[in-house]
Amino acid sequence: MTAVTTGATTTGAVGTAHTRVEGRDKVTGAARYAGEIPFVGLAHGWLVLSTVARGRILTVETGPVLGMPGVLTVLHHGNAPRLDTDYIGMLGFPPDPTAAVFQSDRVPHAGWPVALVVAETPEQAREAAEALVVTYEREPHDAELSADRPDAYPADGHMPAVTEKGDLEAGLAGCAHVVDEEYTTPEEHHAMMEPHAAAALWDGGRLEVVDSNQGTTWVADEIARMFSLDASAVRVRSEHVGGGFGSKGLRAHQVCAVMAATALRRPVRVVLTRRQMFSLTGYRSPTVQRIRLGAGPDGRLRALEHRSLNQTSTVWEFVEPGAGVARVMYDADAHRTSNEVVRLDVPSPTWMRAPGEAPGSFALEAALDELAERCGIDPVELRLRNDPERGPVSGLPFAGRNLAACFREGARRFGWAGRDPRPGTRREGRWLLGTGTAAASFPSGALPSTAAVTAEADGTFTVRIAAADIGTGARTALTLVAADALRVAPDRVRVRIGDSDFGPAGIAGGSMGTRSWAWAVTAAAEELRGRLVHGGAVPPEGVTVRSDTTAALGALAQRERHSFGAQFAEVAVDVATGEVRVRRMLGVFAAGRIVNPLTARGQLVGGMTWGISMALHEEAVRDRASGGLHGADLAGYHVATHADVPEVEADWVDDPDPDDPVGIKGIGEVGIVGAAAAVANAVWHATGVRHRNLPIRPDRVLRAGGPGV
Repeated sequence: MTAVTTGATTTGAVGTAHTRVEGRDKVTGAARYAGEIPFVGLAHGWLVLSTVARGRILTVETGPVLGMPGVLTVLHHGNAPRLDTDYIGMLGFPPDPTAAVFQSDRVPHAGWPVALVVAETPEQAREAAEALVVTYEREPHDAELSADRPDAYPADGHMPAVTEKGDLEAGLAGCAHVVDEEYTTPEEHHAMMEPHAAAALWDGGRLEVVDSNQGTTWVADEIARMFSLDASAVRVRSEHVGGGFGSKGLRAHQVCAVMAATALRRPVRVVLTRRQMFSLTGYRSPTVQRIRLGAGPDGRLRALEHRSLNQTSTVWEFVEPGAGVARVMYDADAHRTSNEVVRLDVPSPTWMRAPGEAPGSFALEAALDELAERCGIDPVELRLRNDPERGPVSGLPFAGRNLAACFREGARRFGWAGRDPRPGTRREGRWLLGTGTAAASFPSGALPSTAAVTAEADGTFTVRIAAADIGTGARTALTLVAADALRVAPDRVRVRIGDSDFGPAGIAGGSMGTRSWAWAVTAAAEELRGRLVHGGAVPPEGVTVRSDTTAALGALAQRERHSFGAQFAEVAVDVATGEVRVRRMLGVFAAGRIVNPLTARGQLVGGMTWGISMALHEEAVRDRASGGLHGADLAGYHVATHADVPEVEADWVDDPDPDDPVGIKGIGEVGIVGAAAAVANAVWHATGVRHRNLPIRPDRVLRAGGPGV
């Protein structure tokens, strides 16, 4: 047996920059992703998707395909096992029926899964899938979202559909300055580097799924329920994830892999193509938002209305809560917000980085900029004057709201004080120059989680937690957190993640991952350190302590908990071509204690970069005739590339959360919030023309005109 000394002083690892602990594995190819891991006897599945937007499957002509080389089986609604979808999952929602494949002959949207061809090789599976003949009874479809849809209705989602106080119409009527405008955002897609992939196999009566997901506990729970299996009979592993952004939960490909592995009693992997991902893995719904703001002569808000409308599928109600941001950012005596949906013959939307806040902040922060212009007040000053002390809707105190500090520091660093407020006055040759700003916020939550920390006999420590590192640097952050809680150097800590056998843990989503997991790791590590101080030597099998944060989170006082930020952008607009170039961006954030400045800055800059992409490029266009998308690939769906991304700076102010054991809030999503609005507001400042419809394409700039355009 070996004695272990944890040390008497804190290492101070949290708050210092550390490279990723798995960085070398990733850059050398040693890190294997879900689509690359080998299995003995692996077969390959290829999905066949519907070519009609609404209707009924008449025939699936499997005979010719089953005779093709290497084909093992074809699964479809006529032979697939029945699945249980009558349950509420661990996140509090029933399953999206898109994942419950092959349960009926109905087709609710273009790209609906109608069959899975399984073969010995991916090439054989693809060839056979492309040869499979499926006939349909086509029905008329409706895939067009508009502001005047009579069938739109309020929907709750994860927050109340409508909040209301005061007399809105009377409040607006009595205001010196009023903004009443409509803003739209298009359909957007996650477009992460790693496609969705999953392999399933049975081993000794236990189902194992090797996957790319944002929460192994979540996916294991869904699969167990859907296939009516005991929870202990399902294991999900997801060690490395090449991006998720909200889309990597339970999807059709995992269910297909399990079905095929069960039917063939051998491992089966299903990997989605990029084009299939545009139909099967969710997206950000387009929104139509109406903002009405009323202010007194001093610019203080007296009336505020934010109505947000999004589309959802006919089989699944998903709410993009764009109006939710107004419930946090600004107060008024008359205050009304509404999230509404309309059911269309389209795929189901889903969570996408900063759901609700990203599109909602574009509309709200663009409207605030318009109000500042009408009031003759600087946009930063207007926001500071309307910075509330309590939650505008909840009435709860904020657990820290350092938005004003973000704006003051950001304005200083960006050089805002020298800005000429008049639009269209700065020019460099053919380029018009302008600057804009916007506020950002995103909820700071935590999910119950468990963690196990083991003191090993060799003097090292092993942390086991079903966390998911979707590119955020979670492994590294948890290594630093554990090291400080144990009072040892980080190189004495190993963190193992991505395995549902490690016990329940929160998902990598909602900017809650690091906070949820760090809380559990800290609790286990601190208890272990206490035992070691009084317990002496460590036996060969080690000493393990397990934590569960359920009770601690349940005891938290009610507060408005959010990260905040101030975004600044400078753009140049080509008067000849309508091209918009972002020249520089600065974001200053109040986002709790920063665990690892190196990866945190990467997360914030990544979010801001996505904001540039949202403002100027991203737009999935749905064809009215077919109900499908034009250019459903990365050639037709444009995202920001290196040439579009200038100097982007992200920094933060001191903002630890006093109710969190590490002081964490969350940074994964706040970086994109407000970024598109800051760019749009800068385009107005450059040209004198408002763009209320994203993206700000060159043709829209040219049609809108403006000084010299």
